[in-house]
Amino acid sequence: MCYLIAKRFDKTGCLALQTTHGQHLADFKKKLIQKVGYDTIQLVTISRPSAYGEYEPYHFVDTEAEFEQEVIKM
Repeated sequence: MCYLIAKRFDKTGCLALQTTHGQHLADFKKKLIQKVGYDTIQLVTISRPSAYGEYEPYHFVDTEAEFEQEVIKM
């Protein structure tokens, strides 16, 4: 288990999705990067939110579709 984090560089807080490592996650991240680029959004995979206070506060979503929609809105 891991968490995919999306953080806008100039804002406090982030969006988080609980997921699993693997090719599906890599493909999902590539798809998101193609849509939003590297300039304003940081996509990071972390092991546990409590270890990464620099991304707080976390806004957790339940599905990849919801995560994608929210990242595009960032």
